[in-house]
Amino acid sequence: MFERKFRRYFMESIKQWLAGSMCFCLLSIISFSGTAAAESPAVLAQSYILVEASTGRVILEKDADVLKYPASMTKMMTAVLALEKLQPETQISILDDAANTEDCPLGFSQGDVFTRDELVGGMLLVSDNGAAVALADRVDGSVPAFAKRMNERAAVLGMKHTHFENPNGLTVPTHYSTARDMMILARYAMENKTFRNMVARKTADVHWLSPAGKHLRAENTNALLGSYPGAIGVKTGWTGESGGCLAAEAERDGTDLLVVLMASPTEGGRFTDARTLLDYGFSHVKTAEGPKADETKHTIWVKDGTACRTEVKAVQDIRYPLIHGEDASHYSLTYDLPKVISAKETQAGIVGHIIVNYDGQPVGRVDMKAEPIEPGFSVTSWLVGTITSLLGW
Repeated sequence: MFERKFRRYFMESIKQWLAGSMCFCLLSIISFSGTAAAESPAVLAQSYILVEASTGRVILEKDADVLKYPASMTKMMTAVLALEKLQPETQISILDDAANTEDCPLGFSQGDVFTRDELVGGMLLVSDNGAAVALADRVDGSVPAFAKRMNERAAVLGMKHTHFENPNGLTVPTHYSTARDMMILARYAMENKTFRNMVARKTADVHWLSPAGKHLRAENTNALLGSYPGAIGVKTGWTGESGGCLAAEAERDGTDLLVVLMASPTEGGRFTDARTLLDYGFSHVKTAEGPKADETKHTIWVKDGTACRTEVKAVQDIRYPLIHGEDASHYSLTYDLPKVISAKETQAGIVGHIIVNYDGQPVGRVDMKAEPIEPGFSVTSWLVGTITSLLGW
């Protein structure tokens, strides 16, 4: 009798537990599905990534590491390398290969001459493919040599899934990237003030040196400029093979967001997608002030230079993105810096990074640059090099 009652009690308890568990699971599924539907914006681009621009912290992403054709977003790398390697007054002649490149909206001819800023600015505004070739020729003498420089810089930046074959993004199978890598490139390019000013212009006059007096009123291919509140750049891309590509940055109330999307099915759709993602970001992210750039200064040793030490610091003030009401006190910074660098490295750009952590986990990265030291000889710098060699650093 006792055993029958126990079995009946036990079975009833099991049934009640299972019923409750199923209800809980069902409610969880309904709740999760509702949240997902509310939280995931409708985007047609095949891959995208949305980040807080100053740290690169990811807010949303989809297939951000899938290889795609970057199209004219490639020109972000071409522009920033040309700005770094050429002086503003440098004259650039249009050679035969540039003049005969497919799709040149600037309408130049072989033998035309521009200054660096006019040609780089014009290229970025109207996405001129021949201008990119002309810049590659001027910097390194040929497109293949310049592509080698592009790939070397991509490696330094940590663009792990990118290979450049040309300076303009015309489609070839060996010219590819990802949304995440293009985000890294866009953040790097926007650190350059000249680049940043160029891509923020909705329209501008492009002037020739030769023929003298010739100019063109150019309109930026980035349709967000002047139409999306806070839009400040950066670069469009489109080919039949790549679909619509766009790196777009916007700033509102101290929050700076960057979205990169690739393989949008239509040219206009990339701008709709970007608006959708940026709107999502601005509604879910607030920003707290972190350390100023000058507060991140560190000193590192220099070899093979005219001085033995240099200061490095963040390329910009640091902001802490707060997603869904996070607490800024949970942020911390760690430094990824070499013990010793060469004087040549101090002049080449990035020498280290600040790792941005939330609850002890890395969520972003800020570039650090050095005060340049002239290569040469000094006793102290020679001692640094000797000690470095002995220690195996």
